[in-house]
Amino acid sequence: MKRFLPLFVVILNGMTGHAQFAADSAVTNIARITDTVNIISRTVLYIDSSSDLTPAQVMQKRFTPLSDFKYRRSIPPEMITFSFYIKFVVANDPDSARSVYLYPGVLFDDMAIYRIITPSAVAMPPGGQNPELLRGSDDQYGFRKITLGPGEKAAFLVYLKPVKNETAYIATHLVNDKFIEIFKLINLNIRSQIRTFGYVMSGVLLMMILFMAVNYILSSRKEFIYNSLYSACMFLLIFLNSYYSRTFSPYYNFFLSYFDFLLLVAGTLFYISFTRSFLNTKIHYGQLEKILKYGEWFILLLLVVYTFLNFFTSRYVMQFLLENIMKFLILGIGVYFIVLALKQRNRLLNYLAAGNAALVIFSSISLGLIWMDVKSSGLFTSSLFYYYIGIALELMFFLFGLTYKNRQEIIERIKVEESMKLDVEKREHESQIAVIKAQQEERNRISADMHDDLGAGMTTIRLYSELAKNKLSEQSIPEIDKISSSANELLNKMNAIIWSMSSSNDSLGNMTAYIRSYALEYFESTGVNCRINIPDNLPNIEVIGEIRRNVFLVVKEALNNVLKHAKATEVNISLVRVPDGLTLYIQDNGVGIDLDNLRQFGNGLKNMRKRMEDVKIEFSIKNYNGTLVTLHRKINDISFF
Repeated sequence: MKRFLPLFVVILNGMTGHAQFAADSAVTNIARITDTVNIISRTVLYIDSSSDLTPAQVMQKRFTPLSDFKYRRSIPPEMITFSFYIKFVVANDPDSARSVYLYPGVLFDDMAIYRIITPSAVAMPPGGQNPELLRGSDDQYGFRKITLGPGEKAAFLVYLKPVKNETAYIATHLVNDKFIEIFKLINLNIRSQIRTFGYVMSGVLLMMILFMAVNYILSSRKEFIYNSLYSACMFLLIFLNSYYSRTFSPYYNFFLSYFDFLLLVAGTLFYISFTRSFLNTKIHYGQLEKILKYGEWFILLLLVVYTFLNFFTSRYVMQFLLENIMKFLILGIGVYFIVLALKQRNRLLNYLAAGNAALVIFSSISLGLIWMDVKSSGLFTSSLFYYYIGIALELMFFLFGLTYKNRQEIIERIKVEESMKLDVEKREHESQIAVIKAQQEERNRISADMHDDLGAGMTTIRLYSELAKNKLSEQSIPEIDKISSSANELLNKMNAIIWSMSSSNDSLGNMTAYIRSYALEYFESTGVNCRINIPDNLPNIEVIGEIRRNVFLVVKEALNNVLKHAKATEVNISLVRVPDGLTLYIQDNGVGIDLDNLRQFGNGLKNMRKRMEDVKIEFSIKNYNGTLVTLHRKINDISFF
């Protein structure tokens, strides 16, 4: 039923009758067009199935509404050879002359526009009058200029002859003459991405042609010339389609009606010849050789018949059927090749089969977009984009297969060199590990000696000074107090050094525990309430001694500033896990820091910032309801985590 419906429409259009007068609702006032307007609902259509009527004879036929013609967006093959006439009425306000551009659709081999001569500019003329052909050059994108004088009303008849391509369609648009360039830019921009991508693909294919030609000259292997010819066909197919895209040109019409399919089939034949030569199918794959050889000759025979039908007959339905037969035949050969490759373990065969599979898959996506009539509004909705991707992947896998043997030799050489290099690097790595291990052992030994010898000595000095103070309780000696205080301070510093040097303390948990213990003890009996918020489920992360020591000294300096200068009653220490690492906050509720006047502890802040820069920790200090010190380290830094 679907096949007979277009013919039924033709029969209805072929019925004779008088030309209708146009109602006011069917008249388009061009003075009100500010940009563009679709007048399909106010356009009528006549289809000349014989394609031999004159415009005057067509005017005596009965037209039907263009909106009722469901095939206007994709003219079916059985109607491609017909002639199409559309008719519409436009009017202009009486103030001044105006011009608009008519855009009747795309992919027409011939187009002519007639102004219908009427005794009064009221409506469609009666039958029998000769339409006047409007002279003027065709715009390269199919736009035709229409001009009306002040207060003028006119009817126009447009003759359209579709290109032999099933994607031709009819769409009547009127575009304001001042908006025409913008309208063209909009339409060109919609296709600019796929055109640009097409030019890029053309450049890649041109490089492939040169590469294959050079290899053929150097080796005289015929598979190179076959692939070079295949790449040349694909280059012309993509480049010409991008260059002439949607232009109203006899060259583009010839390309779409015949030459693009010729390039596609010729490229396929060259690729089959390349496959036979490259895989030496005559010796290694006898069954595949027969399929490819007879398929190659059969496709060539069908191409000759297709060419005859295109140039010497008007039987486009048969031509269209033959085109689909060749496409399915090529697809069948490709599927057979892929299935055969899946059963084999030959690397070269698998490379070529992968390329064929990619082309089949992406060509199917491209065909699906065409069948579903998806409007191309960008690169990823264009059917050509996916077809180009398939060609690119096929060439890519071909290059993999072509260079496979050479790569294997290179890989073997590289393996030997890499093995020697790895041995050298392994020995260097082992030497570095040994040095680091020795350094760590020396650190541990020094920290142990300091703890056992210096620690014991300092503890003794402190103890004797305290005993001396007790014996001289009635008499205060400042020097003994200073000795006791200095010994105590030195002992604390030495404990911090020992703590930072010992490798057994190289963990995040140990560092936070040490800071917690120091802070609570430091603010004890000072009147400052110290709150510490450190999560219990800290990650088990290694923190080397240098970082632990610098972080502790910065925290110590910050706490010292809180006690001496902030006049605070409360300080909060918080460790927070953030998406990119860990952040330590030290916040007090004191008077804040005067960033413009740092005379009191300017050197301390410089030292804090310098220590954090040395270990690549972000440092900041600012006023935030007191003073806020922030230390941040990214978690992806391997030296810290």
